[in-house]
Amino acid sequence: MLTVRSFLDLVEIRTKVASMLPFTLGTVYALLRFGEFRPLHFALMLVSLLSFDLVVTTMNNFYDYRKAVRTHGYGYEEHNAIVKHKLNPWLVLALIAVLFAAAVTAGILLVREAGLLVLLLGFLSFGVGILYSFGPVPISRMPLGELFSGLFMGFVITFVSAYIQVAPDRIASLSYIGGSIEIHVNLLEAALLLLVSLPAVASIANIMLANNICDMEEDVENSRYTLPVYIGRSNAIRLFRAIYYVSYLDIFVLLWLGVHPLLILPVLATLIPLTRHIRAFAADPSKRRTFILSVKNFVLLTGVRVLVVAAAAWIVH
Repeated sequence: MLTVRSFLDLVEIRTKVASMLPFTLGTVYALLRFGEFRPLHFALMLVSLLSFDLVVTTMNNFYDYRKAVRTHGYGYEEHNAIVKHKLNPWLVLALIAVLFAAAVTAGILLVREAGLLVLLLGFLSFGVGILYSFGPVPISRMPLGELFSGLFMGFVITFVSAYIQVAPDRIASLSYIGGSIEIHVNLLEAALLLLVSLPAVASIANIMLANNICDMEEDVENSRYTLPVYIGRSNAIRLFRAIYYVSYLDIFVLLWLGVHPLLILPVLATLIPLTRHIRAFAADPSKRRTFILSVKNFVLLTGVRVLVVAAAAWIVH
């Protein structure tokens, strides 16, 4: 039986912050950079994004349930919500269909409001989200999961949430004229958005990397050949560390955008707990004990950027 608790476990509601923070980051960035906010666009994207995020997580759990080779040990009975709560697989499929319908409906309404570029990016995101869990070789079972999750959840969500708030052609545009599709991109604005979203991109990629480091043995048994399986645990941990430090390049962009140096201090202060978390995870990569540190790092890095950009937008406007 699907209860509130089993539903929240199935969709892994605690992980939805990974899409909500980039969404908020793009929104406050648009307010800082362009001084614009459109409540209807915000609401439609919120419904579509959250619904689809729930779909992807539920599909991933369903696919793992169906494809699992080893169904005991490694905490399998606790990690998979379908097994843990004894859910009917057909009920799970029905839930996926309902959530997907909600995501598509809100997405179509947003396209009507914000333009065809949202449709293109929506199709790409939907496609990657589905291929992440399904298909002959799902992305989650390849050494590309970190790249795709970081770019699409960290950058694309930030990009779209900023794009829908501003007037046409301020960031990019897509038009269909006489059988031809024309895409125009303001390279400066796109580059700024990429750099501003860098902490989200990096820390989301590292959530996936930390998860795959912790699950290496189980993944090999279940034919999931993730990045750590290919490069080894020690190299994966080195990469984990480097990705975080690269994310601080966005500080220069914040200064260029006019964010006051005093507001940058909280960003720099995150280096202290971040370094402590990296050391703890590197010393004991464990799903039960230290994986949560990668999630805390994401909330810390991206959350502080959201607060800093929001504060700067409030001061400016």
